[in-house]
Amino acid sequence: MKEDIQKACEVMNAGGIILYPTDTIWGIGCDATNEDAVRKVYELKKRSDSKSMIVLIDVPVKLEYYLDEVPDMAWDLIEISEKPLTIIYDKARYVAPNLIADDGTLAIRVTQEKFSQELCKRFRKAIVSTSANVSGEPSPQNFSQISDAIKNGVDYIVSFRQEETSNPKPSSIIKLGLGGEIKVIRE
Repeated sequence: MKEDIQKACEVMNAGGIILYPTDTIWGIGCDATNEDAVRKVYELKKRSDSKSMIVLIDVPVKLEYYLDEVPDMAWDLIEISEKPLTIIYDKARYVAPNLIADDGTLAIRVTQEKFSQELCKRFRKAIVSTSANVSGEPSPQNFSQISDAIKNGVDYIVSFRQEETSNPKPSSIIKLGLGGEIKVIRE
C-alpha cells in the first residue's frame, strides 16, 4: 500500500491521473487544484465540465480550507453518517475552477476508507474522485469491471484491492445550503 500511495502522489503532483480504490467504488483521481489534470479526467470520461465531480479529503477540518463557509449541520451529518456521504456545499474555493459547478458549489466527501484516506493525507490536497467509467456507461462495481479504455487512459493504476469482488454502493449525496436548506440528491 505504501508504494502505491507514494507512486500515486508522484503522478498527481506531476499533473497525471490515477485509478484507485475509494470508500465506495473505484475512482479516477487527480489533484483537485490542477485545472489541466481535471480537464484530462473530463476528457477520459467523455464528460462535459458542466457536470462537476466529487473531491475527497481525509479529515473534516479541511472543509474550512475549501469552503468560504461550512454550514453547522455539515459537522453533525459527517459525524453521524454510517455510510459514505458526499455533501454539496456552496462557495467553494482553492480548487481548479473547472471543478466548481456553475452555481459555485462543490461536492466533497470525507473518506473513511483506509487507502483513500491515507492517500489524501499524504497528498495534502483534495483529490478528485469520479466513477471509473465513460460518462453514460454503468459504473463498475469492482476493478475487474473497469473498461480497458479507462485503464489505458490513466497514468497510474493502484494495485491495492484490485482482487476484491464486492459490489460497494455509491455514496449518499446531500446538498446543504448556507441558510440551512437540505436537499437529498441520492440516498
